Amino acid sequence: MTKSDLISSTGIRHTPATATLVESAISRDIGGEAGRQVAGQQGGDDGQTNNSSWKEIVMRYQTPSVGRGIWQLVNTLVPYVALWCLMYFSLSVSWWLTVPMAVLAGAFLVRVFIIFHDCGHGSYFKSQTANHILGAITGLLTFTPYFHWRWEHAIHHSSSGDLDRRGTGDIWTLTVQEYLDSSRWKKFAYRLARNPFVLFVLAPLFLFLVMQRVPSLKAPSRERYSVYWTNLGVGAIAAGLIWLFGLQAYLVIQLTIWMVAGSAGVWLFYVQHQFEGVYWERSSDWDYAEAALKGSSFYKLPKVLQWFSGNIGFHHIHHLSPRIPNYHLEKCHEAEPLFQTVKPITLFSSFKSFTFRLWDEQRRKLVGYGHLRTLRKQRKQGEPH
Repeated sequence: MTKSDLISSTGIRHTPATATLVESAISRDIGGEAGRQVAGQQGGDDGQTNNSSWKEIVMRYQTPSVGRGIWQLVNTLVPYVALWCLMYFSLSVSWWLTVPMAVLAGAFLVRVFIIFHDCGHGSYFKSQTANHILGAITGLLTFTPYFHWRWEHAIHHSSSGDLDRRGTGDIWTLTVQEYLDSSRWKKFAYRLARNPFVLFVLAPLFLFLVMQRVPSLKAPSRERYSVYWTNLGVGAIAAGLIWLFGLQAYLVIQLTIWMVAGSAGVWLFYVQHQFEGVYWERSSDWDYAEAALKGSSFYKLPKVLQWFSGNIGFHHIHHLSPRIPNYHLEKCHEAEPLFQTVKPITLFSSFKSFTFRLWDEQRRKLVGYGHLRTLRKQRKQGEPH
């Protein structure tokens, strides 16, 4: 596989900014030394064999299925639109019918976002034109500008787990030392941003309703204009629904949907990269394959939640090969023993992630604020950290 093939396989547009990031990842031996290290550590003595097999496996599952893609569209978009229709008629009966349907619509919107996400990686359909069209349509439903989000998300994939390249498309995470060296105001802002109510309730609304409305100053022209066109489309759809439902009813329904979808989406993203045993390294020691298999979780959800979340719990597979569509992730995971050595995180055990706040570089693990009290006691007692 050539370097250009590897760049293409990430589903990232070849802009100068993203190309530099992906080139840097490839130069750190994607599937080469990184694969041998991971295979050797997790796959036993036959690490080299495992390395060869996982590369063959991921390539096999990168081929999109038109039939599965269309069926997923049908069983996702049709119920979502149907729920909006039912909510319209339920308004004349009782809000006790409308609100539960809005909650269910929020769950379907998570699934819509996964389809949107796959289009951004160029993995949903073989045709990139089809991916772009579907991505733009689902972007209107999720209030997310397709090309702009795709550009930012590419940076996340090329830098996930790299301590020196934090800050784009990730959860704000400081190291223990960075936190200790911060001003009082920055510490307050950080604690506020990591507060569960802010992070999982307020932040999703702010992200999708406000931040996605404004393009990054660093974004290329096409990506900036995708924000403007999406804003116009979202505004037109909102105006039509307000005309049909009335302003108050529309706001209650739309905000309920967004509370469910936004909170669930941010929680999924949080657990995917903030869990016990997660991988973080400085750029000099970072490599792509280890960041994928050790820095992205295998979130083993109950089947119904796995369905609504579009198999994104197999996030270790997704980061290893973003060109695998969501409907192939589980099969790919089951096809290679190496992938199954990744310790799963269950729904119950994932709640421990609430306690993680900072990355301790010396202990190489995520810790809570309580660790700071331990450090202060050690320093007072003159004990080495």
